[in-house]
Amino acid sequence: MTVRLAPSILSADFAHLARDVAAAEAGGADVIHVDVMDGHFVPNLTIGPPVIKAIRRAATVPLDVHLMIDNPDPYLSAYVEAGASMLSVHAEVLPHLHRTIGAIKALGAKAGVVLNPSTPVSAIENVAGDVDFVLVMSVNPGFGGQTFIPRALDKVRTVRAMLDRAGTGAFVEIDGGVDLTNIARVVEAGASMVVAGQAVFGQPDAAAAVRALRAAAVAGRVDVG
Repeated sequence: MTVRLAPSILSADFAHLARDVAAAEAGGADVIHVDVMDGHFVPNLTIGPPVIKAIRRAATVPLDVHLMIDNPDPYLSAYVEAGASMLSVHAEVLPHLHRTIGAIKALGAKAGVVLNPSTPVSAIENVAGDVDFVLVMSVNPGFGGQTFIPRALDKVRTVRAMLDRAGTGAFVEIDGGVDLTNIARVVEAGASMVVAGQAVFGQPDAAAAVRALRAAAVAGRVDVG
């Protein structure tokens, strides 16, 4: 299993996004993670398609766009057109989750489903065979720099087992409070894409921080490519 690192621009300097994206890529970032928040589903407002379009011009790696919004369906095409290669939506807000997954795939993006810390894995059991990835939140979404919730490790293991039973090749992503102290454990639990915000952009040298996270992930006993 190869682990991909996805620095989150939520913790970057919004006045210098292109510079910070370039620094993360210089350190070997595989993906750039972009958090979209609407001030309703989560208590924060961030960015929309125009900013993602600008990031797309600056980035050379794929964009992983996480929609933390109440009603994502009307906006899926806008985010894919802006440059999202991966698009994830929350199970908590979608009564017709299967339909939304299909719509994302029809637009040409990888489709992911997100689980908040209090949401049981059983919420996605009936779409496990349809998703390209599952994003496990290891903090309550809305703000960067929060403390990792240890119970997320068990959730990663449970999701990984569910996806293995579905036999689709889907992967597990994790987001929230991941840093040098716990990245090996999340990888060992079964996460193969790791989002890191403060652990990258909150450090003096973002490129060096990405390299350090990759080195620490090796302790998870996987092939970190």
